[in-house]
Formats: sequence, structure tokens, C-alpha cells
Amino acid sequence: MKKNLSLRSALKRALQMGVSAAAVATMPLQISHAASNDGSLAGKITASDQKSLEGIEITVRNPETGFTRTVKAEPDGSYRFPFLPVGKYIVEGTRNGSTLGKLTEVTVGLGVATTADVTVNLSNVEEIFVVGTRVVRAVDVKSTESSTNLTREDLERLPVARDIQSVALLAPGLAKGDDGLCQGGNCGVSFGGSSIAENSIYINGLNVTDFYNRVGASSVPYAFYKEFEVKTGGYSVEFGRTTGGVINAVTRSGTNEFEYGTEVAWEPHSLQSSKKDRFDPDGTPRIIGSYDDYDRTSATFYASGPLIKDKLFFFALYEARDYQPNNTSDDGETFYKAKEDSGFWGAKIDWQINDKNLLELLAFSDKNEEVRDGYGFDFTDGTRGAYQETRFTDNGGLNWSATYTAYLTETFSAKALYGKNNREFSRFGQNDLECSRFRDQRGATPVDLGCSSTSAVTARDDEREAARLDFEWVLGDHQLRFGLDREVNTSEFEQHYPGPDRLLYELYVTDGPTNLFGTTLPGGTEYIRTRQNEVDGEFETVNSAYYLEDNWQITPSLLLNAGVRVEAFDNKNSDGDSYIKMDDMVAPRFGFSWDVRGDKRSKIFGNAGRYFLPVANVINIKQAGGFLDRRTYYYSGGTAIFDYNGEPNERPILGAQFAVDDSQGDGTVGDLRGEVDRDMDPVYQDELILGFQSMLDDKWSWGVRGIYRKLNNAIDDMQITSTGIICDGEPVSAGYVMANPGRPVTIYSDTDCDGVSDGWVTIDTSQHGWALRDARENYLGSDVGYTKPKRTYKALELMIDRAWDDLWSFNAVYTLSFAKGNAEGPINSDTDFGDTGRTEAFDDPWVNAGSYGYLPNDHRHQLKMRGAYALGEHWEVGGTLTAQSGRPINTTGDCNPYDGWCFFSFYIFNDSTGQYELRPRGSGGRTPWIFDLGANVTYRHSFSAADLKVTLAVYNLLNQQRTVEVYEALGSTGETRDKSYGLGTGYQSPRYGLLTVKLDF
Repeated sequence: MKKNLSLRSALKRALQMGVSAAAVATMPLQISHAASNDGSLAGKITASDQKSLEGIEITVRNPETGFTRTVKAEPDGSYRFPFLPVGKYIVEGTRNGSTLGKLTEVTVGLGVATTADVTVNLSNVEEIFVVGTRVVRAVDVKSTESSTNLTREDLERLPVARDIQSVALLAPGLAKGDDGLCQGGNCGVSFGGSSIAENSIYINGLNVTDFYNRVGASSVPYAFYKEFEVKTGGYSVEFGRTTGGVINAVTRSGTNEFEYGTEVAWEPHSLQSSKKDRFDPDGTPRIIGSYDDYDRTSATFYASGPLIKDKLFFFALYEARDYQPNNTSDDGETFYKAKEDSGFWGAKIDWQINDKNLLELLAFSDKNEEVRDGYGFDFTDGTRGAYQETRFTDNGGLNWSATYTAYLTETFSAKALYGKNNREFSRFGQNDLECSRFRDQRGATPVDLGCSSTSAVTARDDEREAARLDFEWVLGDHQLRFGLDREVNTSEFEQHYPGPDRLLYELYVTDGPTNLFGTTLPGGTEYIRTRQNEVDGEFETVNSAYYLEDNWQITPSLLLNAGVRVEAFDNKNSDGDSYIKMDDMVAPRFGFSWDVRGDKRSKIFGNAGRYFLPVANVINIKQAGGFLDRRTYYYSGGTAIFDYNGEPNERPILGAQFAVDDSQGDGTVGDLRGEVDRDMDPVYQDELILGFQSMLDDKWSWGVRGIYRKLNNAIDDMQITSTGIICDGEPVSAGYVMANPGRPVTIYSDTDCDGVSDGWVTIDTSQHGWALRDARENYLGSDVGYTKPKRTYKALELMIDRAWDDLWSFNAVYTLSFAKGNAEGPINSDTDFGDTGRTEAFDDPWVNAGSYGYLPNDHRHQLKMRGAYALGEHWEVGGTLTAQSGRPINTTGDCNPYDGWCFFSFYIFNDSTGQYELRPRGSGGRTPWIFDLGANVTYRHSFSAADLKVTLAVYNLLNQQRTVEVYEALGSTGETRDKSYGLGTGYQSPRYGLLTVKLDF
């Protein structure tokens, strides 16, 4: 029978038996050299009677699965178990065949190492050792990284939305991305000033990050997760391909006990507050949201248990879903009624082949389909009009992985993973299948005449093939970790115009005599241009790396961590040829942890490291595909009227064909040497962290951490309008080139003015590359360069934490941060531009001219608090609070004072002076502070055969709907200013409630 004793009584009893426990400490460590989908256990046995420790063996045993593993302790009593599955373990000891009994119980967490140091009396080894009350310490004196670990049990006590992004946002220094960049409900997360497209997400060691745009990831239901780890800095060389952070999660597994259960989660319309309607100053509707609502229900069923006791286990889950959102267009003229009812399934198999070999299999499908009907609408009285069309959005896919772990010797272990991550995406309407788009271009503003206004129909299938090997080898005081990983990311992409013939029809009229491709048209001639614009192909990117790391315990109080990761990125065009290839990228990382007083209650730690970011697949597709752009010209025969969905529409009548032009793209891959820098350097970030942590008592701890991050380099599309070659008084232009802004760019171009590319040209874009022209496009005879990208993040974090003790817990983190520079990263929140790596930041030199300042992810002050309290045996309450200062507001214009080019810039034209004025970043002030308060109450009751849990959670309890994003384009001052400047474009979501009923058998 297990006995719960105070430490004093346990010591007294053990001494009476001849075996004593002088100290037992088990600590959930957050150490940078733990595995990505499991954990590890390390510790030291000390003999209180100074006897030799030779012959002592340590065994860990998971009582739920029967898994056991035994190692010999080193002569000094130290021991280590690598690659342990997450779970609870009993630690036992033997010496020369005689038992020392149970030494302690530990919980091995995800991605961390747990330490159990035990002192024993070896005078009598025939008696069973009884452990005292376990002391859990929050300070990990062997950790050099920064991370936040949360279990399912932790989260069940808190009002946290049921998705991995909301869990991650509990960590310090993280902020939600802008509404304008949300994809499929996922708005992304900014880690430490980085953009939302710089993170990596893992499930059971499988990378499930969206590699098309690097925003979002494959997902599983809340009930399938077991534990989460959010890495915010200083992480091991095992992880790469991120300059933001890592979200690491592991799913549930089966045990020797048959278990099953169900959970129903209901977000009813009745527990939602209404969105506020927003209007322009003149009363024009800007964002009509008062008719937006939804009902969401999910019913989860799971079962788990042994297929073969102590050997083979299963966990299976199915979630039935019903989501019915209603919303209007921003102008309130269209009402959308949607439905999603696709179910999720997931399964995990764990095979403990023997105590030296483990195999786990994971599979899940997150496929989903949304069907959305559109109707005419009058928001003034809520009247729904005629049916317009039905649109379909499909996403998600099948994901699986197999992980094999081998304990080859007591000091050498290996792990191998292979898997596939699939994400499909397509969006189209019934009108898109049946109707071609027809636009009237005869006036100043184009007008859609047909029954489709869709600009393009797109379908994409992204598949990641992932493989990795990880090894661990302990040599005395050195723990060596090394391995390699390789990902082949393939995107099958198709894009074309709507309609059965995939053509865009446009009606034009000539102002005067016009020559089109050899045919002269008199003034007033109407003609039709059809356009076939298509990209269709398979695009592949290969990312590979190998790493080596040494964790050296120099003294019992000082740990040094030194590692290096060598990366390679290879982006290929649709013909399978490399066109952006970067290798031999060396990422060194160093860390230390010093147990200041040698009592494992306080530490000073720090690390320095470099992190590289790969090029997203969207770049391959947008630039390196077989692009077809065929334009065919016909005389107009007028238009015909036809009825579609009860509404009259027009279609063109084609006359005789008189010209064809496919010079813009003939369906083949072009010569990309003129569009990509031959010697392009990668994007990378350097990071420095220094911190201190200490225990206040056995439950309370506090800490402080300083962080410095610097982004080095950028890869973006730059517009090169001057290569330095002058032909007939005009500079040779290269168009948009993927390159490193502010650095030398080498491209293949025309060097002898014959109109044909024939040689390499190098342009120092810090000085040259943009031809200056006047307002009439006349070349002014000189050029200018581009500003180098800059981004730094400086932060100070203060933390206090009280561990849960079956009564209450509390955690609070305050972050003071400064995110400054002239480039946010591969995503641009200033303009909500979401094509990763193709922002407007370097489309011309004036976008970044004078733009150095505080960046969109600069939230100066951030306070996050969470806690839970047990009100007796059955009731619990929990709460979360985020108080965050607003983001900077820019004031942007169209033109600049240096040439006639008009685009996006930080210069504003002053109507009264006739001069341009520089408005630096943040000159428009900041958005208001936001306060997000959540609360929940839980009732628990155990019956003879089941455990019941009922929770009511309310999010944004205060129903604050403050502005989080505004329109930043002023244009100019005076009467010509943009009247929408400063008006909100994004707001906090209204209050809503979630009722959850859970039964476990």
C-alpha cells in the first residue's frame, strides 16, 4: 500500500529500517537537450554513510503501461534515462542483486528532463525503502532554454480556448497576429517581436507547420492532446527553420487500463454578445457585425487500453462537429449562412517491443469542408434577399508518423521518425463552375456584368515528407546529442479563372485609332479581350540539416551547453530544377546554467544562438511555375442577356478574332537567372538571453529574464529598374527580383543592348537599382539604392509562480519589450499582406525610406495572469487575464519627394505647403490597451463507474471590443486626405461562453 508521510516521519521510518532518505527532489526541468516528443530522467544517488556506490542499478517503471528500463549508476552515483515516453514513473534501485526498493515517483514531461536526486543509507539493503512526501521544484538548474509547459490537467482548470494557438498565448512575450492576416480562423502568433510566419509547430515530433505560407498548421482536437510545450528562446540545435518560436505538443496514449469516455462542448448563440456595427463619419457602413453569430457543438468519443498487456496499447478518438456561422459582408449588403460538419478521427498505437525497443504510430485526419450560401441583405431591417451563390472551402488532410526508439546500450540511444503531413486547400463557388467572369472596362471603374466576380479559382495540395534520426551518447560528464533531419515539402498547385472555359472576358473601347499587334482599330471600336491566366504544377522544397551538441557538467553546479546545426534549403521550380539553393548555413548555439548556491533552488542561466528561416513554398509557386498568360482579341458582337439564379446577367458575343498575345507567359518556366539573385544569402536571427530563477519556498518561485534578438538579412522581391546598363539613354530593367535588399545582387541580364540576356550583372542595391524618373516617367539619369532591413527585439520579463497543490495555483508574467526596425519580417502587418516573403517592403526604395521605428508587433507592456482555486471537493474556479498595450499606428502616403513614382511610403504631401513631410513609424500614436479577462467554474463528481466534469467558461468577460488595428493610409493633408485614416479595421472578439460536459469511464 502506498503511504503518504511527512518528510520527517519518512526519514525516521527509513532510519529504523536501516535505509534512510536524506533528501528527495524531483523537478520538472525545461532543459534544451530533451527530445521533441518525449522527455528524459536524470539524477544522482548519494550514500549517506559514505559507502561505495559500485553495483547500484536504477530502474524506472511506468505503472500504467508496465514499461521498464534499467541502467547502471556511474561510480559517483549519477544516472540518466533518455527518450522516455511522457508519463508517471516509479524509480527503484538494486545493489548487487539486493533491492533498495522504491526511491521516488516522478513525472516525465514533454521536451524536458526530470531530475531525481536521492540519498540512501546502504548499511541494510534488505528492507524496502519508503519515500516521503515529494518536493516539486520549479527551478531547473540544468536548463539553458526558455519554455512554458502545460498539461491537460493544468488547462482544464483554466478558461483557455480550445486550440493550440490560445494555449501558446499563455507564454510570455507572445501576441496574437492581426485580424487581416487570419487564415481559416488562425491569426498566427508573434514570438518575441517576430512576424507570425516564423514559427514551427510539432505534434508527436512531426512538423505540421504550414510550409506554403508558414501561417497556421494541421491541428487535432483539444481532447486528443496530452501536454504542450511552448519554446520561446534558447532552444536546442535539434530545432531549426524558425526565427520565432516552437510549439511542441504530444497526444494521449493507451495504458493497461481500459478507458473510454465522451466530452460535449457547446458554444451556443445565446451565450454570445453581439458585435458592434462600425460606421464612417459620414454614416457609411464600414463593418456591419451585429448579425454575426454562430452555434458550435462538438461531441468527442474516445477509447483506450491494452491490446496486449504491458506490450501493445491503443488510443482512438472521434470528434463529431457541427459549426454554423452566420455573418454579413462589411457593407451589410450580403448575408452568408455557412455550415461545417466534417468529423475528426485520430489514433495512436504504442508497442513496447521489449525494454530496449519502442514503436509508436500516430495517424489523424483533420479534413474539413465549409459550405456557405450567400444572399442579398438589407442590414437596416435585417431583411434577407435573393439567393446569390454557394461557395465551398476544403482544407486539411491525412497525417501520420512512425517513431522507433532503441536503447542500444546503457549510454547510447537512438530514435528514428518518418511521417507525412498533408494539408489540402481549395475554395470555389457554384457560380465559378458555371459562369465566366465578364468585366466592362469602358469606363473609369471596371464593372462586373456576369454572374461571377471571382478573380481566380485556386486548389492546392501540400504534403510534407519528414524523416529524422536522433542519437544520444553519454561519455562521463559529457552528454552528446547528434542527428539529422530532412523534409521534402511538395505543393501541387492549380490556379485559373472561373467558368467552364477558364477565361476572363473584358469589354474595351478605343479612344482613337489604336494599333493592337498589327491590327489598327478606328476610334470608338469596341473589342473583347479574353485572357487565360493559369499556373499548374508541382513545386518542391527540400530542407535538410544535421546537428551536434555537447552538454558538459563541468562541476556539480555548472553546466555548459554547446551545439551547432548546419542547414540547407533547396527551393525548386515546377520543372524540378533548383532555383533558390542555400547550404552550409552554420547555426552555433551556446548556453550555461549555474546553480548559484549548490542547493538546486536558484540559478543564473544564459544562452546565445543563431536561427535560420527557410523560404516558403509560395515563392516557388508565384515565381517559378509554368505561367500561362494568353490574351486573345476579338471584335465585339455586343452582349446577350441571360437569367442566372433569378437575376439578369450579361455575356459577351465574340466577333472575328484579330490578335493573340502570349508574350507574358507561354506555359513554360522562364529563365529565372534574371529573377533570382545568384548569390543570395539566407535570413537568420541572433539571440542573447540572460536570466535568474529562484525558489521562495517549496511552492513559490520567481524569475527574471532579459532578451535581445536581431534579425539579420531579408529575402524579398525587389523591383530592379536599373541594372547599371544604359541602352539608348534608358537603363535596362530587370523587374522584380528575389534577393537580399541592401546587399549586392547578381542576376543574368542584357549587357550589350541587343534585348537578350547574355551575361551576369552585379548591382549593389545599397547604392543602386532604382532608376529615378519624373512624374511623366522620363529617366532623370541617375539611380538610388535600398535601405537594409533591420529588426531588433529587446525585452525584460518578470515572473512569479505558485505550483498547483490540489488547492490553488497562480502565475503572473510582466513583459517590457521594444520591437524596432524598418521590416517586420516575411509578413507585413502594416498592409495585411500575407504572401510570405513577397511583401511591399522593398517594392521600391521609398517604402522603407525613413521608416525606422517601432514595428507592428511592438506591444510595450504586457501582463499575463492565470490561476485556479479549489472550492472543496467538487468545485473549482479559474481565471486568466491579459493586459496588453496597443500597437503603433503609422501615417502613410502614396508618393515621395524624390521622383515621380507613387506607391506606399512614409512621406505625406502637405496641401498647404506643397511639400512632402516624413512621418516616421508610429507617428499616428497607438491603438488602445486591451484587457481580456476569462473565467470558468467547474463541478466534478465521481460515481462508482464514471467521473463527471461540467465546466462553464466565459471568454472576454468584460465584453471589450476595443480597436486592435486601424487603417493607416492618410495619403496627404487637407481636403485630399483619405477620410478613412485612423478608422478601425480589426477589433476584439465579443464575449462568448462555452459549456463542456465530460464523462470518463
